[in-house]
Amino acid sequence: MPIFEYECRECGAKFEEITASQSSNVTCRKCSSSSVQPLLSAFAVSVRSGEPVSDPGPCPCGAPRRGMCGE
Repeated sequence: MPIFEYECRECGAKFEEITASQSSNVTCRKCSSSSVQPLLSAFAVSVRSGEPVSDPGPCPCGAPRRGMCGE
């Protein structure tokens, strides 16, 4: 089953949930609200051995890697 990311509309908590589909009934882990929205999330790609990996460098916000701050 896929992992989906959600954000609670009540308390703002962000969390991941393993569900059969994005439309499954999901509740916030922090406040138990059912008012959650799915988030767009990046996915990881496996790199074959020997292929170069590009380094995006630091994020403009100062995080060590681009995307770690939610950019």
